[in-house]
Amino acid sequence: MSRPVIQVENVSKLYRLTISHDFNRWWHRVRGKEDPYAKIALTNDRSRKDGPQKEPSYAWALKDLSFQVNQGDVVGVIGRNGAGKSTLLKILSRVTMPTKGEIRVKGRIASLLEVGTGFHQELTGRENIYLNGAILGMRRREITRKLDEIVDFSGCAAYLDTPVKRYSSGMTVRLAFAVASHLDAEILVIDEVLAVGDGEFQKKCLGKMNDVATEGRTLLFVSHNMGLVSSLCKRAILLEEGTLRLDTHVTEAVMSYYTQGKATPFHVRFEELGRKISGHGATLLEAAVEDADGKPCAEIDIRNPFQIRMRYRLDHGSARAPYPNLQVSDNTGAYVFVSSPPGYRAAAEAGVYESVCRIPGRLLNDGIYFVGLALTYVEKGIKVAFYEKDALCVNLVDPLDETLEVERNGYSGPMPGVVRPKLDWEVKHCL
Repeated sequence: MSRPVIQVENVSKLYRLTISHDFNRWWHRVRGKEDPYAKIALTNDRSRKDGPQKEPSYAWALKDLSFQVNQGDVVGVIGRNGAGKSTLLKILSRVTMPTKGEIRVKGRIASLLEVGTGFHQELTGRENIYLNGAILGMRRREITRKLDEIVDFSGCAAYLDTPVKRYSSGMTVRLAFAVASHLDAEILVIDEVLAVGDGEFQKKCLGKMNDVATEGRTLLFVSHNMGLVSSLCKRAILLEEGTLRLDTHVTEAVMSYYTQGKATPFHVRFEELGRKISGHGATLLEAAVEDADGKPCAEIDIRNPFQIRMRYRLDHGSARAPYPNLQVSDNTGAYVFVSSPPGYRAAAEAGVYESVCRIPGRLLNDGIYFVGLALTYVEKGIKVAFYEKDALCVNLVDPLDETLEVERNGYSGPMPGVVRPKLDWEVKHCL
């Protein structure tokens, strides 16, 4: 049984938003009086409903957060902007301290929170590698043993003896990730910094994080890319306004992430949510994942067909109607397919339109899929009226009943691959 390496108990973090309290605190101190803000309960909390509303002086980034991470766990930390994800990782990495609560960590933590965090800008890349290792408590010979691997992974060998202040943001994050992932730390904490790197480097990072997970080390990964989270993690923690909303299997957490803000991940009325997605006189109104009977649903048996419905409004007519498009991506963020109606050349009047794309059963494998929606014009090239990435998501499930057991031919565990079609086969005895 794995032992807990991170224990978070009732952790809260309060940030002060104004400097007026600093002056008031100083004034009380020089007069020998008690700090008027020593008790957290007396602060101006934004959640107060009674009395006249004033501009808040304090804000809770985290509030009463509790969870546990065991050795070897790979945990995604997800949530909207401002949910408290980065604050949590900074507390775990001891960059900042909690206002109250307790955190117990067993093992060395390697952190990658922001581009260049922990780097001294005047030192060279080589010197910063040794500096970061020393901060982690490693001996010089341990760092030297890993140096060639770090430099090779980062791709910064030609600039290793150049001061980091002359590195681009991409080079900096390459080196920072290489250092954090290769040094002998039991716990690796990574914030959403990989977006700075190019596609090739992101792929290398994902592979390295998978290697870290298989080595039995613990990984906490913050990202807004639900595909990466779903691919890398089996468990996810969903934060909402500084509180723990969900701590469960990554599939359930990702689906719940898309339900925040009164939306469902499989049926969204955009204007009702105050999300105006428009451009070039076109507006996305509504979208849904539906079963074959037209009923919105979040979960589909892989044997059954389903459809993507999109409603949009055109504010003015056009000699050639715009094309509705959808892009389906898998849980790694890779596109599975892109589709639009073929030969759609009719003129269009102003008004509300509805498009339906029908996807056959036994095409896609089980797993979470994300649907991006777009409307494009073909006028002296292609112009995009609107595009909403990951507008919908759907969970395709393998019910593991007797029908599919025959098709599996005894194969156990998740079936590999993105597509899973039922194809015609012929087997005959030739002799």
